[in-house]
Amino acid sequence: MPFKPKFISFDCYGTLINFEMGPTAKKLFDDRVPADRMPAFLESFRYYRLDEVLGEWKPFFNVVENSIQRACKAHGVEYRPSDAIALYDAVPTWQPHPNVVETLEAIAPHVPLVILSNSMVDLIPASVAHLKAPFHAVYTAEEARAYKPRAQIFEYMFDQLGCGPEQMVHVSSSFRYDLMTACDLGFMGRAFIDRAHEPACDGYGAKRLTDIRQLPGLLGLDFPAQTATTKRVA
Repeated sequence: MPFKPKFISFDCYGTLINFEMGPTAKKLFDDRVPADRMPAFLESFRYYRLDEVLGEWKPFFNVVENSIQRACKAHGVEYRPSDAIALYDAVPTWQPHPNVVETLEAIAPHVPLVILSNSMVDLIPASVAHLKAPFHAVYTAEEARAYKPRAQIFEYMFDQLGCGPEQMVHVSSSFRYDLMTACDLGFMGRAFIDRAHEPACDGYGAKRLTDIRQLPGLLGLDFPAQTATTKRVA
């Protein structure tokens, strides 16, 4: 059965915008991390970013700075203050995944679009501009004073919209940051855009989409570019 939400909320980086923190770090540390150790180094950087957002809120620059310093320490790699600056400054340059813009534009006339992002007020506008579609609202971790996967940032969104999770669909390419919490909070629907950077997880009632162009069909909208079927992650 298609979902008929009052709002549809999206994670931004990774789901809509191609999240290139790993590739950016790989280029940045190419002269300091041997090729055979690079995957482990990048995985540590990825994990420490998650660990950094689980505590009290701090600016996203500090999340990046702390996590890359911790990865360098864990792997005995030289850290330079310019590293965190380069990683953070790259964020506004990242572009949407294929088919994202036209899919958002197809949904927007029927369901108001919302972004809920682990970002900053001064960082997110460039990325929203890349997406081109008309968003009803954009909310950041800075405004909520909490990062996903904490419930506080979702609850901030509900308060701003005047709408409960039972009237919303949430879309993300991450179970760890978004969809586990969305399940716990009781969203009407959850959609997992499988971008192969994180495994699907059973037991969270999400629809697995292999192509974002499948999303309008999940909402009961006609969209001729739909090409693949959806698979329920039970």
